[in-house]
Parts: sequence; structure tokens; C-alpha cells
Amino acid sequence: MPGPRGPVRGEPIEEDIVTDGHVTAGPAGAVAQAVDLTKVYGSGEAAVHALDGVSVEFERGRMTAIMGPSGSGKSTLMHCMAALDTPTSGTVVIDGVTVNGLKDKALTTLRRDRLGFVFQSFNLVPTLTARENITLPLDIAGTKLDQAWFDTIIDTVNLRDRLTHRPNQLSGGQQQRVACARALVSRPAIVFADEPTGNLDSRSSAEILGFLRRSVDEFGQSIVMVTHDPVSAAYADRVLFLSDGRIVDEITAPTADSVLARMRGFEPAGRQG
Repeated sequence: MPGPRGPVRGEPIEEDIVTDGHVTAGPAGAVAQAVDLTKVYGSGEAAVHALDGVSVEFERGRMTAIMGPSGSGKSTLMHCMAALDTPTSGTVVIDGVTVNGLKDKALTTLRRDRLGFVFQSFNLVPTLTARENITLPLDIAGTKLDQAWFDTIIDTVNLRDRLTHRPNQLSGGQQQRVACARALVSRPAIVFADEPTGNLDSRSSAEILGFLRRSVDEFGQSIVMVTHDPVSAAYADRVLFLSDGRIVDEITAPTADSVLARMRGFEPAGRQG
């Protein structure tokens, strides 16, 4: 099957980012990297350090789960990595591009062309059909649809007979499959998934997680997923554990039992997360 690709060199994002002077080599094999990342909310005695000097690399073609107690900083880390939030200090590199300091146009283009997003709340446009929701990023960018790649995604998520349905005509699991297909249609360098099964029953959750796993194994996609669920984390190649804004441990080749055992060692953090 065809694999994902980043934007063709010479497309607008390259020109914008080269003009900004932010192209970075990055470590070999890493699709995304954080270096000494901090995020502080508030100031003085009321300051909350959501991230406290986090350095991490996310390998290309692998699925990484981020876990930790409530307020540990896991969602903050993902939002900073996904260019949805700005760190207080430190560096974020996505697909060889340093995100820090990018101008608005280049940042918008980076998000559009190199990043895919899957949210707990689906974030579908209610007036559009499933097909229109899936192709929306391409339509906004004015990019031609790769029909063969679109067909591959649709068949993988089993949505062929639901493409003309609007979100209110779809189950929660079907809506999240639409959201996953939308995240992949532009062949992003990396997909960020924030609690993608949080609103789903166990069967629908297994379908979504199975699809994300297949996108890694069959399409070479890179995925970073925030989750609180050990069963969901077991689908990943690696699990990172955060506590008090720092990475405190990681597990490779995780199982639900090994993740659960590690999670039991955490005390409630009570921080911004």
C-alpha cells in the first residue's frame, strides 16, 4: 500500500519556512523532538510549571503513548509539540522544521501540511458529509485529492457506505473514524491524538486503536497519543510517563498489565496538565 509522505519540496510551506530560517536537520530517525521544553502558567507564587525541562524524541514510523496522572503535563506536552500551544522556553522540531518563532503563515501551513490531529470530541463540521469532513483540510489548502490514497484510507476505516452521511447520522465510533481519516488524508509527517477513544465504548475504541496501529504498521505513519487507559497504551510501541511536568519513565513493547503496574506508582499531581 502507498505510504505517507510530507509535502513535496518546493510547496509553499518550504518557501515560507526557509524564508523564516527555521529548517533544522534534527536527529536521525526522529520525526519530532522537544529540547528542554518548559511551560509556565501564571507568574510569581501563583506560577504553575506544567512542563519542567522536557527533552524527548519521537521516532518516525512508530506509535508513542503519553501517560501520567491528572495534571502531569501530558496534554500540555502534546499541545506544545503539535504547535497548538507555545512553550515558555525550549525548542520544538517537527519533520526537520523548528517551530519556535515561525510566523503565522508558516505556522498555519506547517499545521495544515505536516500535522494531523485526532481529538476526543471528534471536531467534525455538522453540516458537512463524512466525505466532505475528510477532505476538508485539502479543500482549505486548495490541494488536489489523491484518489488512490483516499480510497485506501476509506477502505481501511470501513466508511465506504457512510461517506454521504452527516455526523448526526453516524455513531460515535464512525465519527471518530471520519476524524482519523481526515487526519491522514494529507499524509502528514505525524499525527497527534488527544484521548482519541475517550468518548467511545470498548468496541469502538478497539476499532479506532486498531486503525491507528495499522496506519503505523502498514503506512509508516508516526503517531503520538495521549491516553489515560492502559489498554489503549498497549497498542503503542513505546509509552512515556510524565509526573510533575517531567518524563520519569518509559516502557517499550508495553502490555496493559505493565502499563497499569507503572501507573499504580504515581501519586496525584494536582497540576496543570
